[in-house]
Order: sequence, then structure tokens, then C-alpha cells
Amino acid sequence: MERVTPKKHLGQHFLADLNISRSIAEALRLPDGVRHVLEVGPGMGVLTQFLLEHPAEYETTVIEIDRDSVAYLKVHFPALQDRILSADFLKQDLGKLFEQQPLAIIGNFPYNISTQIYFKVLEHRQQVRECVGMIQKEVAERIAAGPGSKVYGILSVLVQAFYDTEYLFTVPPHVFVPPPKVQSAVLRLTRNSVERLDCDEKLFFQVVKQAFSTRRKTLRNCLKPLGMPTEAMTEPLFDKRAEQLSVQDFIGLTKYVAEHRHQA
Repeated sequence: MERVTPKKHLGQHFLADLNISRSIAEALRLPDGVRHVLEVGPGMGVLTQFLLEHPAEYETTVIEIDRDSVAYLKVHFPALQDRILSADFLKQDLGKLFEQQPLAIIGNFPYNISTQIYFKVLEHRQQVRECVGMIQKEVAERIAAGPGSKVYGILSVLVQAFYDTEYLFTVPPHVFVPPPKVQSAVLRLTRNSVERLDCDEKLFFQVVKQAFSTRRKTLRNCLKPLGMPTEAMTEPLFDKRAEQLSVQDFIGLTKYVAEHRHQA
């Protein structure tokens, strides 16, 4: 196959180093049972070309919102046939698209929606077994951060509750055309063995988001909007701030909130 080289299009930053594109594609580990790979935002196929080198291992589907890019892909990647989806990834029901089959997601994710992409992965966490993405370095560091870090936050806790997170490598600006003003990084998520959390998962999401809503305040002050009376928050845990809590701490906190909130 003739290698695809990037061109400036629609003000985007295209990856010009094909070795990095290959490294991103090779970062897929394909957990047991995963035979479908969905590339988000393929553009002109700089990453796609390497995904298509492994047709015996997995089937590649791409989803692209830009019509010009879709037209380009249809001409230059006939092997994809009807697996080029002209649609907004964030609006898709992955269960319907792939008939609930296990799935890996990969892509050079648009920075302006990268956080939304990870929330979409979380929404389909029972189906998405792996996710390899190139994103802004600061976002990758935030997702991979542990308790006590200044960048540890909502996305760190929610992602790590369901995925093993690996910061793979940093990508400098000069390998893009045109070079962006920020550094990039490649992050790999692999679904862990937790099928369900040992708490109300909907409440878990609420507790995590509320706890980080005012980072500098203690949990005692943050959790009042969830219906937690002051007299129910006497445990030492409530003297801590959200960034000091591990995933397991948040699970325990969620169970405590479920038991004590709205008690006058």
C-alpha cells in the first residue's frame, strides 16, 4: 500500500511521522474476544493504513464527522468498503453498531472533544475492552494520575475504576503539520476485572463529580448538596479533600452516602 502522507486540511493538525502512527496502531493489545476495532476521527487515514495491515487479527471500522475526509477515505481505502461511517462518534450507540460485541477504540482524538470521548467509553464500559488514544499531554497525565497528584480528578477516578491506565509515550509538536502549541501523548486503557462496582454506580459518578466540584474544600463541605447532613459526616474521612481519595475510598464513600444521606 502506498503510504498516506498528511496535508493541511480544515485547520487541523495532522500527524506527519509515520513511525509514530505505526507505534499507536501497534499499541493495541486486543484483549481476549476483541475482534472489532473502531478508529475515531481517521482524517485521511494516516493511522488507518497501519490498522489495515492486520485483517486476520481484527476488523477495522472508522467513524469520521468531516464529509471531505469521508470522501477521501472512500477513494483511498477501498478495503474498508462499507466500514466507513460518516457520523458523530459522540452520538452513536456502540451497542447497536457492533451488536454488543467486544470492541477496541483507537484514534488521534480531536483535542476539543477528547474528554467527551472518554466519557463515551465509560458509558459503554461493558463493551469497550480497550482504548488507545493520542490526546493532549495534560489530559493523558490527568487520566493516569494517582491520588495526591495535583492533576488527579474526576476523569482519573472514573476511568481508573473500570480500566487499567497506561501512559505510553509523549509526542512532540514538531511531528505534526502544522505543529500544535501543546505536547501530545498516547494513552492505553484496558478494561479491568471489575464488572460492577461494589456500590450504586450512578451514585458513585455523582459522588466523584460532587467531591471534585470544589477541590480545595473538604468532603464535609463538598457533599452537602447530595443530601448529607452535617451530623452524618463525623468520620475522619470527611476531613480529607477529594484528591486524597483512591478509587476504593470513593467506593466506600459512595456506600456511606447511600446509607446516610437525607437523614435528618
